Amino acid sequence: MSNSIYNKMWVETHEDLHYLLTQEITAQGAKPQTDRMIIFQMLTTFYIKYVQIFRNMECLYDQIVHPQKRRVIHHVLDGIMGRILELKNEMVKLEFSEFHYCDDVLQDLKLTPEDLEIPIPRYFVKDKLKVLKARENILARILSQNGTQVEQERSIKLLTLEEAIQIIQISERARQGRLRAKFMLEIRMEEEKERLAKHRVASTWAPEMAATCIQKIWRGYSQRKLTKKERAEEMIFLEMVQPPNFQKLSPAQLQAQKIALQRNVVQEVHEVEYQEALLTIKEQVRAVEGLDIQETLQEQIRQWFIECRNTTGKFPDYPDVEKGGSAVIFASKTPQEVLQELAAQQEKKKAKKEKKGKDEKKKQKKKKKKKGKANKEEEEDGWKMVQSNFLSTVAEGQNTYEVIWQNRNEQMNFSQKHVDELIKEEKRKEVEEEIRVQVDELMRQELKNLKLTVDRDKSTKKKGGKKKKSKKGKKKKVKDLTVNRTIDSLYEELIREGLLIRPRNVRLSDFIGEYNYLGTTLRQTDIEPMPSLLDVRQLIALYGILPLGSQAVHENAPLVKSLLLAGPSGVGKEMLIHALCTETGANLFNLSPHNTAGKYPGKIGLQMMIHLVFKVARLLQPSVVWIDNAEKMFYKKVPKMEKELEPKRLKKSFPKILKSIKAGDRVLIVGTTQRPFDAELKSFCRGFQKIVLIPRPDYTSRFVLWQNIIQQNGGILTSSLDLSSLAKVTDGYTQGHFSQAAKYVLTEHRIKQLHTKPLTAVEFIAPLTKQDPVYKEEEESLKDWYAKTPLGKKRMKASKEQGNKEGREKRTKGNKVKKKGKNTK
Repeated sequence: MSNSIYNKMWVETHEDLHYLLTQEITAQGAKPQTDRMIIFQMLTTFYIKYVQIFRNMECLYDQIVHPQKRRVIHHVLDGIMGRILELKNEMVKLEFSEFHYCDDVLQDLKLTPEDLEIPIPRYFVKDKLKVLKARENILARILSQNGTQVEQERSIKLLTLEEAIQIIQISERARQGRLRAKFMLEIRMEEEKERLAKHRVASTWAPEMAATCIQKIWRGYSQRKLTKKERAEEMIFLEMVQPPNFQKLSPAQLQAQKIALQRNVVQEVHEVEYQEALLTIKEQVRAVEGLDIQETLQEQIRQWFIECRNTTGKFPDYPDVEKGGSAVIFASKTPQEVLQELAAQQEKKKAKKEKKGKDEKKKQKKKKKKKGKANKEEEEDGWKMVQSNFLSTVAEGQNTYEVIWQNRNEQMNFSQKHVDELIKEEKRKEVEEEIRVQVDELMRQELKNLKLTVDRDKSTKKKGGKKKKSKKGKKKKVKDLTVNRTIDSLYEELIREGLLIRPRNVRLSDFIGEYNYLGTTLRQTDIEPMPSLLDVRQLIALYGILPLGSQAVHENAPLVKSLLLAGPSGVGKEMLIHALCTETGANLFNLSPHNTAGKYPGKIGLQMMIHLVFKVARLLQPSVVWIDNAEKMFYKKVPKMEKELEPKRLKKSFPKILKSIKAGDRVLIVGTTQRPFDAELKSFCRGFQKIVLIPRPDYTSRFVLWQNIIQQNGGILTSSLDLSSLAKVTDGYTQGHFSQAAKYVLTEHRIKQLHTKPLTAVEFIAPLTKQDPVYKEEEESLKDWYAKTPLGKKRMKASKEQGNKEGREKRTKGNKVKKKGKNTK
């Protein structure tokens, strides 16, 4: 795609954004709504439209080569991501559920469920690629050193006499078994040769009979092959079957990928030129316009001195450096307005004592008014759109586009390099601020000289010399247990102790799933559906990846400090944590009970461990702190077998850890659990703000999973492999079971036979039968536990209230019908 196509796409996206912002403004100014269905539809439409704009903006930021345009797009991207999170938070509060189904809105907008997918910005990793490579090198070096030490320890390990005898017995029995199998194979081969020799002697056909037999077999084989080919072509024509090269990229797609990589290289070149231009143009502005700016500033300040002297009879006090110096004086105010403010301040100081009594009366009146307003709001009971922290940033980005870029003629800038005029405007302001600091020092001295010569006012001099001491409350300083240590030494220590681990290179798109197409119908029949794997993937992107990837989003969006992934084994909880780290370039810390056992013993050791982990996590953010088997940290009663591990070490300090994480710290605590019902419910739910229930895959997800897992392990999909039946039969099994079965079946020997002997569904059944599936009892226990969580309780309560309302409406309708019947009689 050329620059003109991306510029056209940018214009269309901003038009959609302008229309959406006008809708947002009208929605915020509208009257409070009471119908939950209308509110939810409004929120979902906003949510889906913002996701579409987000997808376009992310593509533009990745491919546009103009450095100044990319900064505008980046600013808008931060605002859109934050607004999506705010809308999601409102939808959760409205429906009391983390999962939402909006098929009707998708139909109205003529979109597919794939359009709901949250795109992950590629610049999260691209912008800090050098830092990530340096960390990876350090991590690999330390892990290799530790690995050699572990191998040496393993090689030195001595065996007891019983263990040595057992190993010798096993190897000897295996040798005898192989010899016996080889001997039996030779016997069978000899018997087969004898049988074939007898058959050849007995059956002597004439040449014509032999030829007709060969022709019959060959013609049948060739016709069956031709019929099979024609049948496959017919199914492809009817679009019932995908063509064989459907998954392969076409030459046009490969060329588009190549051009996209080339554009990324051009981006880097233009960025370097832009950074050099920032320095050179700033020096030019300072050299050419510096003296003029200094003179104009001095003239303005002197004029302010004279006007203040003429109106008040005294020279004014010069503003302090902390307040901004002379910039405060001329911040969209005339000198007369400044003088009026100074006079008003003096009058206020004199009238403070008189106003004390009046203020107390006003406070009492305000309290009464607030009570009255609260009662009115309770009477209305309406929902209104909450004020957003990100609409201002989105509107600001839209405004800069309309003012600077919308009507700009760029026919001469075919290569899309930076614009010098815009840099001059920015650098002129910076140079003015720097010169203003120097001018303020000179003008303060000049003002002192004027006061000494003209006013002879000693009192003002004394007042100017004295500084008021501001009484501030003493803040408790948090002790740093590692003051004299560098961050590199702390980083290495955590790696050696196994608390900082290397995340696997897994993308969020590798967590394969499908949309739940029956979600809305099930909810209409008062049945709460289990979430689909696609919904889980969206929540990880919303609550984990977007806030960790962007500092502005994390600071202003609804803060999520901790996240819990609950579900049976094999559903991909650990995979999602590794995907979180790879998509955002985050460090992965492992504070699981089995990993912290025996490390940093005692209370002082525990404090040191927590201090080390979270100090490095904050300094090298973004960071993910993983707690596997999180229910053990909140055990009701610790089992005897696990008392030595001390699984509840972190329980007391966990609330303090959560309090210490602030909006500026891009640190996320993620817990995973298979048995959440073993933990104390209240403390467990307090520790984790968001709870995501990951179910076993449904039919559609199983179909897609089998398709991908077989292809990843080297298998070939043919008509002989009935994926639909395989997905139906394997109900109850998870992604982990599927991958193990595929690895068991698709060996190197079996992959070589695929062209002559295609795969069948029966081959995967035998390895699956050796594994335990997820039974309905386990899934029901997870459902019951989730219904006891705070959000689950609210959901149950809301559904009961809705059911009661519907029952009342039916009764009233029935009574009205009865009355009409009596009147007609």
